[in-house]
Amino acid sequence: MKRSVFSTAVASLAGLCVLSLSACGSGASSVSSSASGGSLAGQTITVYSGQHEQTMDALVKGFTARTGIKVQLRSGDEAELAQQLLVEGAASPADVFVSENPPTLTTLEEKGALAKVDASTLGAVPAADSSAKGDWVGLSARSAVFVYNTGKLTAAQTPSSVTALASAVWQGKLGIAPSETDFTPIVTRMIQMKGLAATTSWLKALKANGKVYDSNEDLVAAVNRGEVAGGVIDHYYWYRLRDEQGASNIHSALAYFAPGDPGSLVDVSGAGVLASSRHQAAAQAFLAYLVSKPAQQIIATSESYEYPLLAGVTDTRLARTLQQAGPVDSAAQLGDGSQAIQLMQSLGLLS
Repeated sequence: MKRSVFSTAVASLAGLCVLSLSACGSGASSVSSSASGGSLAGQTITVYSGQHEQTMDALVKGFTARTGIKVQLRSGDEAELAQQLLVEGAASPADVFVSENPPTLTTLEEKGALAKVDASTLGAVPAADSSAKGDWVGLSARSAVFVYNTGKLTAAQTPSSVTALASAVWQGKLGIAPSETDFTPIVTRMIQMKGLAATTSWLKALKANGKVYDSNEDLVAAVNRGEVAGGVIDHYYWYRLRDEQGASNIHSALAYFAPGDPGSLVDVSGAGVLASSRHQAAAQAFLAYLVSKPAQQIIATSESYEYPLLAGVTDTRLARTLQQAGPVDSAAQLGDGSQAIQLMQSLGLLS
C-alpha cells in the first residue's frame, strides 16, 4: 500500500469490555458471548485498517467464521485513517483501528481516543510489543533491512550501519522512500541515538546521494532491476516482490544492519478499540481473535511476510527469525513521529 501523502496526514495528526476467546487459541469453533451471557453473533463492527489488505481480508473472514460477528472493513493509509478518526470523534462509525506502525496508535492514545484492551488479550503477546498503557495490542512485526542489487554489490559491500549511507560513495547508487510510514521510525531512532544535528546532516546526505521513490514497492523493484544499487526497506517488500516476479527474476538480496544500529529497527503493527465504539464487546472480541493462534497462523503464512508475535507461531519462510532480527522497539520510544516528520519536511524530503 502506497503512502505518498503520509507526511501531510501525520503533520495534521500531530496538531490535533472484557471478553475471552480462549477457544480461538485452540482452534476450536466458537461463537462469542458478551459479559452478560448474550451472544454477539449477528453484530457488525467497523474496522479502519492501514494493514495489508489481503491479510486483513483473511483475518476478517476467519473471525466471522468463528464468532458470527460481521466486519465492515475500511482499508487505507494508516495516517489518513487516524486523522479521520480524530475528525469524526465520538460520531465515528469505527469500532477498531488497525495500524501498520506504532506512531498513529500513539497519537490516538494520547488524544484519549482508545479504550483499554482486555487484559487477557494483552497477555497473549509480549508486553513490550503493545501499548505500555494497555490501549492497543501488538499483532505482528517487521524488520528494516538493506536491499541490494546483486549485480552491482556483493554482500561484503553492503553497509553495516544506516549512517554509512551518508558517505559520498553512495552518491547516485542509493534509493530512498521518505514518504513511507516505515521510514519515519528510522529517522526517529537516528534522532534519539545520534542527536538532531547529526540526523539533519545524515538526511541531507541521503537526499544528495539518493533517488526518491514514492513507495517501498517502487524502491525494491528499482533495486531489483538495477536502477539503483540499494535502499532501506522493510523486509517483507522483497519477499513479496519475489512472489510477484518469480525467483528466477530476482536480482537482489537482503542485508541486515548491525545490532544496535539505528537502522536495525524492528517495530510492530497493532490494533485498538475506539473509546467511542458502540460495540465494545464485539470489538474486544476482534482484538482477542487477532492475537489467537488461528489468526497468528494466518499472519505467519500470508503474503504479508510479517512476523507473528504469539509464542510458538513462526513464519518459516523468512531468512531470519524475529529473535534474530532483534528486539522490538518500544512504541513509547518511537513516539508519534512528529519530530522526524517535521525535520524531513524542513529538508524538502516530504511535502
